[in-house]
Amino acid sequence: MLRFTLLWLLVFLFASISSSSARPAPYAMRISCGARQNIRTPPTYTRWYKDFAYTGGIPANATAPSHITPPLKTLRYFPLSEGPENCYIINRVPKGHYSVRIFFGLVEHEIDNEPLFEVSVEGTIIHSLKSGWSKNDEQVFAEALVFLLDGSVSICFHSTGRGDPTIISIEILQIDEKAYYFGPEWGRGVILKTTSRLTCGTSKPKFDEDYSGDHWGGDRFWHPIRTFGKNVDAPRSTESGIKKASTVPNFYPEALYQSAVVSTDSKPDLAYTMDVDPNKNYSIWLHFAEIDATITSAGKRVFDVLINGGTVFENVDVVGMSGDRYTALVLNTTVALSGRTLTITLHPKKGNHAILTAIEVFQVIVAESKTSPEEVRALQALKKSLGLPNRFGWNGDPCVPKEHPWSGADCHFDKSGGKWFIDGLGLGNQGLRGSLPNEISKLHHLQSINLSGNSIHGVIPSSLGTVTSLETLDLSYNFLNGSIPESLGKLTALRRL
Repeated sequence: MLRFTLLWLLVFLFASISSSSARPAPYAMRISCGARQNIRTPPTYTRWYKDFAYTGGIPANATAPSHITPPLKTLRYFPLSEGPENCYIINRVPKGHYSVRIFFGLVEHEIDNEPLFEVSVEGTIIHSLKSGWSKNDEQVFAEALVFLLDGSVSICFHSTGRGDPTIISIEILQIDEKAYYFGPEWGRGVILKTTSRLTCGTSKPKFDEDYSGDHWGGDRFWHPIRTFGKNVDAPRSTESGIKKASTVPNFYPEALYQSAVVSTDSKPDLAYTMDVDPNKNYSIWLHFAEIDATITSAGKRVFDVLINGGTVFENVDVVGMSGDRYTALVLNTTVALSGRTLTITLHPKKGNHAILTAIEVFQVIVAESKTSPEEVRALQALKKSLGLPNRFGWNGDPCVPKEHPWSGADCHFDKSGGKWFIDGLGLGNQGLRGSLPNEISKLHHLQSINLSGNSIHGVIPSSLGTVTSLETLDLSYNFLNGSIPESLGKLTALRRL
């Protein structure tokens, strides 16, 4: 069922903010993966920070798969021998709303080895690379709009066994708190994954930075589409200024609205079709500005907007709704799609021709609930103390994404608290050679521990007696010494020791 929210972003929302220039510059962190020093790249001399102490993996020389890829010379890749999950953990990130973008690369001299893997941000899968991604400008990066609230961000790469994840750059760019508000479902528990962003009537790919856009809009990439098909439309462009473009909260660059496509007599309907993932919700943003010199007033061009054949906006009059010619208008609707295609159609009702400036499509993703931070810290202490092999990974969040939980850790979701916790450890016969840390007792919900058949030495921590939910404790066939702590006698649920 189609649901829609009409957002006229040309209205001066948040009128107390008279201009973006009164605001401080947004937080921006750009990492050149594998780089040993900070660098700047032309033509805008963007600053990229060196890649130091964020993650594991191996630095290497890079081959950029696309001309839109940042002109960086290095990358970082993550061989499976270092574990199935590897993460960048970036601290001291101010609380706020962010555009997170990751560009993928190819190891130099291995351009035919196209790796396929998945990407998550804060425990939520935002992207799965598909075969052929290195030959498609819109697939050489992943981008998502996400709220970061705990002072850090984790960006993880999950191996699927088809090549080593390879990353050229990571960007964390602060945007307006209300950017891309699409209705009641929008909020801190929702992530918007960029599916497509098109600028119409031009053949030049551009970033917001190329448009001299406001930094509070992020640095969006606009894929050019000069025409939707042969003889079905005609490009339009202007050098005239566009009113009401770069306004809160999305801060679109004015120059975006200086090109468009207009339908023709032979094909009055203006239609664009793209592939999407089925059974998902999508937030669609349509951009208009009347830059056609033949349209001189309101009522001269009126059209309906349809999504997959269903009308979502009736009687769109760009001049009438925006207030003038050469004035930006943005319409937003959210739709649930069951199929694998999304078709946007503009059907003229007056004036015979429709006009379209740009399209943005986002997949609406419900953010995963994360594991209790105390239990994550306890597992990290256990990993270090037991000398867990690299092949286990144990990076990022133990329980999410649900498709990639940590091997050897069993998870359970606490609906009342809204967090995951660990209720089982199964690390028997894994060649562990360290000792048991006291932090194991911080895993308060453990019901089963199996560490048998390793080479663990030292004593059994008496603090294990505080894990009152424990039903099975198997520490057999190790090199433990000392006595069994009396505190284990308090474990009334224990059935197997």
